[in-house]
Amino acid sequence: MSKKHGKHHRGHKRGDGMTGGGDLHGPTVDHRPSTARWAGSVDALAESVPAALGQHGPVPIRPAPGIVAVEPGAPFDLGTVDPDDDGGLDKDWAKDALAEERERIVALQERLYAERARSLLLVFQAIDTGGKDGTIRSVLKGVNPQGCAVASFKVPSSEELDHDFLWRYHARVPGRGMIGVFNRSHYEDVLVVRVKGLVPDAVWQSRYGRINDFERLLTESGTTVLKFFLHISKAEQKKRLEARIADPEKHWKFDPADLVERKSWDAYQQAFADALGRCSTPEAPWLVVPANHKWFRNYVIARTVADTLAAMDPRFPEAAKGIADLTVPD
Repeated sequence: MSKKHGKHHRGHKRGDGMTGGGDLHGPTVDHRPSTARWAGSVDALAESVPAALGQHGPVPIRPAPGIVAVEPGAPFDLGTVDPDDDGGLDKDWAKDALAEERERIVALQERLYAERARSLLLVFQAIDTGGKDGTIRSVLKGVNPQGCAVASFKVPSSEELDHDFLWRYHARVPGRGMIGVFNRSHYEDVLVVRVKGLVPDAVWQSRYGRINDFERLLTESGTTVLKFFLHISKAEQKKRLEARIADPEKHWKFDPADLVERKSWDAYQQAFADALGRCSTPEAPWLVVPANHKWFRNYVIARTVADTLAAMDPRFPEAAKGIADLTVPD
């Protein structure tokens, strides 16, 4: 090995006349106090945060007609929402309207991605067979995968359990310019954890406030949070479970444990209602979607997503001067 690429021994004199140990080709250690290092990074930080981020306040959430917005700070009763409601819409009309909303989402998503200043997080919660997967596929059909990421949260790994309960969710929050989707979410830690008694009551009770703080942090950092609860009836769940059993091509979606979970229907309904009431805030309200009719569910959610993106009003960045006058050589 040549001296140029070999190790530098302790006491080697560096080019600046100082003597030090360690590899000259390795990273330089900054021994200043952390506050001084931050101060020295102000310019770099300012360049990395788009100016547009500070120009936009919280985005008003306007759910499509038929969706029930949970009043912030008030108890909520799921029994007041009819899961069979279809808003009086015609099914064929709704399917055509869904295609139009998809086109709006695709166009606005391109602007959001190009602007790279803010992000949108879609949160989907439902009881088993509630339709989370189908909704995501339908509503985001045609969206550029480069600007959209779906995170599905199952039973936490041992590494995830070694951290605070929000750690694994925060790691999957969408970055600037992205649409992120949570298929199940941080609410699992006040739902299944509560119903199954996986932690003491005092632990999951304290998490509602943590969740509200987490979502407030996201909104203040430029992430608009849209939370959809897909509300189906117990009879509809039975029909969907039976359909999975009857169709061999759907057996992969059926878990015998779903039948055990069904016995806890009432406990889950109460857990959902408490989470909806205690974690609906002005910045991130809960939206309850009557979801027995898939065509209705898909349309009203797509319209809400499109309207929210439109309210965000993402803009293409300004082009470099003179581009319009350029010519491409032969």
